[in-house]
Amino acid sequence: MTVKAGFKDHFSGLSKGYSDYRPTYPTALFSYLAGLVKNHDVVWDCATGTGQAASGIAPYFKQVIATDASAPQIDMASGPENVDFRVAPAEKSGLPDHSVDLITVALAIHWFDHDAFYQEVRRVLKPDGILAVWCYGLLSISPEIDEIYLRLYHDIVGPYWPPERTYIDEDYESLSFPFKELSAPNISMSTEWTLDHLIGYLGTWSAVKNYKQAHGHDPLDLVRDDFKAAWGDRETIRTVSWPLSFRIGYSA
Repeated sequence: MTVKAGFKDHFSGLSKGYSDYRPTYPTALFSYLAGLVKNHDVVWDCATGTGQAASGIAPYFKQVIATDASAPQIDMASGPENVDFRVAPAEKSGLPDHSVDLITVALAIHWFDHDAFYQEVRRVLKPDGILAVWCYGLLSISPEIDEIYLRLYHDIVGPYWPPERTYIDEDYESLSFPFKELSAPNISMSTEWTLDHLIGYLGTWSAVKNYKQAHGHDPLDLVRDDFKAAWGDRETIRTVSWPLSFRIGYSA
């Protein structure tokens, strides 16, 4: 699949949910990425959303430029003092030529005009700079909860996922990536959630938003009782895990 389109804003209306419910990435990821580059001056975190990845990488670099095409997402973003949040599309960052040591794109490159973005990457990266993109796939909690989750994902809201979601389902393996590629690290992501946090996270799905617009009701209502029965006490804390899939490379 080749994406050549303008900015598709699936998430501005979900900015508060992103800020509250999306998981944070593990420290091991950012330590690994920092170790790939010689200089640690500037990172461009592209399509930063509300700043999860920008905050994670910030301790390893002097400055993080965190951009997103969605102004509401940037309005909800937060991070350390060395993170500069800006509204800008992936394909036109406004950054100077050859000024960036590392570019990170967390769960977003599937939305881009890839040819235009890669041209921008080559323009702003330093000669020895690195581009790292990643996504996370389907979560896992327990067999009983996972079955309900998969029914929601595939059977209920499956037809309402934007077509770009296919890239994530394929672990970014089908993504065009015209760079000299490095081996992907073996890093996963996990967190501890209550049932309310899981439901809040599911509400940030673009497919859930699209389903609501099509049917006039919340698809989560179709599985809420099943989740409650499988979860037990709603205040019970369970471990939620996701696999991370990477494409990492440099243009030299």
